Amino acid sequence: MLFLSKKQDWLGNIRGDVLAGLVVALALIPEAIAFSIIAGVDPKIGLYASFCIAVVTAFTGGRPGMISAATGAMALLMVTLVKEHGLQYLLAATVLTGLLQILSGYLKLGNLMSFVSRSVVTGFVNALAILIFMAQLPELTGVSWHVYVMTAGGLGIIYLFPLLPVIGKTIPSPLVCILVLTAIAVYLKLDIRTVGDMGELPDTLPIFMWPQVPMNLETLQIIFPYASALAVVGMLESLMTATIIDDLTDTPSDKNRECKSQGLANISAGFLGGMAGCAMIGQSVINVKSGGRGRLSTFIAGTMLLIMVVFLSEWISIIPMAALVSVMIMVSIGTFSWRSIINLKEYPLSTNIVMIMTVVVVVWTHNLALGVFVGVLLASLFFANKISHFMYVKSELDATGSVRTYRVIGQIFFNSADKFMAAFDFKEAIEKVVIDLTRAHFWDITSVTALDKAVIKFRREGADVEIIGLNEASSTIIDRFGIHDKPEEIQKVMGGH
Repeated sequence: MLFLSKKQDWLGNIRGDVLAGLVVALALIPEAIAFSIIAGVDPKIGLYASFCIAVVTAFTGGRPGMISAATGAMALLMVTLVKEHGLQYLLAATVLTGLLQILSGYLKLGNLMSFVSRSVVTGFVNALAILIFMAQLPELTGVSWHVYVMTAGGLGIIYLFPLLPVIGKTIPSPLVCILVLTAIAVYLKLDIRTVGDMGELPDTLPIFMWPQVPMNLETLQIIFPYASALAVVGMLESLMTATIIDDLTDTPSDKNRECKSQGLANISAGFLGGMAGCAMIGQSVINVKSGGRGRLSTFIAGTMLLIMVVFLSEWISIIPMAALVSVMIMVSIGTFSWRSIINLKEYPLSTNIVMIMTVVVVVWTHNLALGVFVGVLLASLFFANKISHFMYVKSELDATGSVRTYRVIGQIFFNSADKFMAAFDFKEAIEKVVIDLTRAHFWDITSVTALDKAVIKFRREGADVEIIGLNEASSTIIDRFGIHDKPEEIQKVMGGH
């Protein structure tokens, strides 16, 4: 059931979840505003979306403790739609995005995560860490020296505060960093950039609104390409983030439930005047590092975000951006897999290429889906190439010199089919050929076609051919698609030339 959650998910870590959720809520505010600006919409669109998506996924998500909200990856996909058609079409696309994600969940597309190799996940994590750090650079360029001092001081608090006895383990250091730097900035009246400078905070609660667009085929043609892209990127980032949080917390998650949850959250966001969103690796890592583990942390993050921006906007607007930059730099440092650099010397070249190319494509294009696609494609090609090398054929002639046995060992598929064919001597004058497939497996149409060609060639040279040792799976695909034992099929093929 989508809404079924264990009591442990909500009440198993109350203090840790509440404090972590508070830290995440503070970190979400400037991000949501920034992503709204990227998409070309009012800051409240991103803030309402972040509140709505976080609260809905808290109840329905397949990964407790993961934070979902408005994200930069999704915002980049909305720019053209907003510019050419306006906000109402974005809201309609957000609702359609949710419907497509729910459909994906019921089609169990979350299971496709099993095809994403560890090297692709590592590359994805490293790329996101780099992007998170790069996103902080505008706040550190062309600013006064006070900002650098505040940022360095914030990092000092984040890393040194946990070393204090008792209290260091009780209160999340990112929260202490935000409170201390805000107090210093206010007390010294420093002229530095604050959250209030990012954009005007909303002063009303979100209300239900149906997207004001014509309900016709033309509207669907406009929003469907955008909704499809948003659905794919949203699911991909959410499932990858869930995998990363699984590793950090050593707990499992339900990927198909997460697809449905993200869909439900986006539908809700669209009807409450928000933009589409997905899981956020940065905020999810902040949550986990701050002690958040359960659904309560996600719920608190979303709820406190709305309370802060609507009712406490005067206080929130004075938080210096340097404090939040410190937190995000901590996230980028903690997210990056430093071990992967050491492993470059130990891991195979193919694994390293997959990881590095995933990083390069994601960072270069800022397109998470494209980076993961390239990584998965490369990993698949390297795997196919590696498996094909393990296929070989032994041959032996019997004592009479009239029977040659070919023993095929390994996997026969599109990449090893040519090697399989090259192992046979079709010009040898022999009475009988035995092809022993006891230790072989046929995977696809290409491999079946190769076997057909081998058998037909030997028969053309006058040899009697016997195939032995087929396992059940190989026998099934050969019986269905093979033609070497079907004279009428061979006649059709030969008759066509």
